[in-house]
Amino acid sequence: MYLSRFLSIHALWVTVSSVMQPYPLVWGHYDLCKTQIYTEEGKVWDYMACQPESTDMTKYLKVKLDPPDITCGDPPETFCAMGNPYMCNNECDASTPELAHPPELMFDFEGRHPSTFWQSATWKEYPKPLQVNITLSWSKTIELTDNIVITFESGRPDQMILEKSLDYGRTWQPYQYYATDCLDAFHMDPKSVKDLSQHTVLEIICTEEYSTGYTTNSKIIHFEIKDRFAFFAGPRLRNMASLYGQLDTTKKLRDFFTVTDLRIRLLRPAVGEIFVDELHLARYFYAISDIKVRGRCKCNLHATVCVYDNSKLTCECEHNTTGPDCGKCKKNYQGRPWSPGSYLPIPKGTANTCIPSISSIGNPPKFNRIWPNISSLEVSNPKQVAPKLALSTVSSVQVANHKRANVCDNELLHCQNGGTCHNNVRCLCPAAYTGILCEKLRCEEAGSCGSDSGQGAPPQGSPALLLLTTLLGTASPLVF
Repeated sequence: MYLSRFLSIHALWVTVSSVMQPYPLVWGHYDLCKTQIYTEEGKVWDYMACQPESTDMTKYLKVKLDPPDITCGDPPETFCAMGNPYMCNNECDASTPELAHPPELMFDFEGRHPSTFWQSATWKEYPKPLQVNITLSWSKTIELTDNIVITFESGRPDQMILEKSLDYGRTWQPYQYYATDCLDAFHMDPKSVKDLSQHTVLEIICTEEYSTGYTTNSKIIHFEIKDRFAFFAGPRLRNMASLYGQLDTTKKLRDFFTVTDLRIRLLRPAVGEIFVDELHLARYFYAISDIKVRGRCKCNLHATVCVYDNSKLTCECEHNTTGPDCGKCKKNYQGRPWSPGSYLPIPKGTANTCIPSISSIGNPPKFNRIWPNISSLEVSNPKQVAPKLALSTVSSVQVANHKRANVCDNELLHCQNGGTCHNNVRCLCPAAYTGILCEKLRCEEAGSCGSDSGQGAPPQGSPALLLLTTLLGTASPLVF
């Protein structure tokens, strides 16, 4: 009785949970690159798209200020308090830790009182413009996943531009303009993200929403990433499949959320009035207490881990890929052109794994037959016109399956010379042999093979290659 009641409650709970489960959890986070599954052929690796978790990217950046001597305190100077711009007895002194405001205080832990902040020199050289460039560099391509948030300790600037770079600071594009008067400052009509749509989401706008001048309670400036995501995923980002589909198929959209560097251009401090008060220039300056940038390393959906070593971020690539962004196939795994992973189909995506090259499996026997490109099993000579080999003809050739790019198996891709296949991912070779399929003599690599070496010549053609060639022969009798 109790067991049946428990089972009924459990069934009800499973049903309710499946209905109430929010979409982002259903779509998953692509936090696994591969998993072992059981098939008729035994245990094999099933590959899937994967990416690192979103994290606080300010822990890994380098900051640069231009002009370099724009930070206050050298020489020491006084400035006016924000709450009372005519109380000008606050001091900035770079030689005294308690009175210094260096750039790293824009990225330290917030929550302390009084708050810590970076501060510029005051506008003592007015009417010369007080302008500062703050460049944030990662030396790595990153994908933004949340709003960029800048918290000012001074008033928010009257004019500011947020810029991005995709080529490590060589060129820059505007992300968004900020001004108290967009038309006057940048000759642009004021807009907000709410004025955009799916079709105009990439439009560069000027907003007056975050430039209310010298007020105590208005300190934060946003660049809205999530509001732009919401045009595709819905107001609460529950339809992530739609967003992933757009990111997969629209390179411009994907690139819009991708950066190597960000630059904050502070063009005019908070004045709060029509005219600058030249008698109290110590009230005009920039001060930033916090910058938040959340994102992940761009690994082209080929890695879940991004390591920070020697002040450098690098993807730990899977799927037989390599490079800082997993942007190319490893040596001996170039059986087809490199491709990024795909978010689709939901929820696992497509790994687009790099597969072994023909040369890494062994030299094909010298028959007058067309040797196939394993990535697609099509004719590798573009000048030849021949029918494609249907996958059903060689269904056991697992290398043609991009999700299970087996290095070896027990049918076509045998380990040679007494080697044994380990989990379909590598051959365990006898001591005298090496290579992907144990097809090479170790002494050949060392250049020490000889007639008295005790090692015979390698076989002219592996059983796997002979069988594959035979199959191709039945499909297409063309000769060179």
